[in-house]
Amino acid sequence: MKTLQQIIDSSDRIVFFGGAGVSTESGIPDFRSQDGLYNQKYDYPPETIISHSFFMKHTEEFYRFYCDKMLALDAKPNAAHLKLAEMEEKGKLDCVITQNIDGLHQKAGSKKVYELHGSVHRNYCMKCGKAYTAEQVKAAGGVPKCECGGLIKPDVVLYEEQLDADCIDKSIAAIAACDTLIIAGTSLTVYPAAGFVRYFRGNDLVLINRDPTPMDSECDLVIHDSVGKVLGEIKV
Repeated sequence: MKTLQQIIDSSDRIVFFGGAGVSTESGIPDFRSQDGLYNQKYDYPPETIISHSFFMKHTEEFYRFYCDKMLALDAKPNAAHLKLAEMEEKGKLDCVITQNIDGLHQKAGSKKVYELHGSVHRNYCMKCGKAYTAEQVKAAGGVPKCECGGLIKPDVVLYEEQLDADCIDKSIAAIAACDTLIIAGTSLTVYPAAGFVRYFRGNDLVLINRDPTPMDSECDLVIHDSVGKVLGEIKV
């Protein structure tokens, strides 16, 4: 913790790159841990359910899983989200790059957030393009339909879909320009996002994650602990 505090104190341009482990302390399940979504029993594996082809062919089953497991609208930002918003406000943090779709960074007050996998809070009719809130999708109680009759789709990147090119470009540019990159709450096994770390050219590469990752040996500082607990102790 002392080393992490020293790194943050001496940094002028920090970028935070986070995954599911940033939101687990807000009660949102991750995918790969022992009690994560991939280890729960459904009629189909979760990675099949949240694919584009499954969404199109089995829309009702998709929304049953999506509303039950991925729309955590009552979740509140935890110590990690709040600390990152404070760091941005005080000019220490350039941006947050997140693989999460829950919108908790913005709810905590972060302004510059690149959402690699989209957001549950943006939903659009596939026919006319009209926007809907996550609350409206959940309240539909099944397959949400637009007033024009079209199917409403969440603006989240499903399996078989590509990440937004503009979001990728901005994320890579931010990583390449920062002096400290803090990676947290991610197994660094989901590509292409995990590959973005290779663009870092700064001074300190910090990793905060509950479990070991393939990148541990390449980092300047590794802390195996919960993200909220670690960041919550930082003084800005």
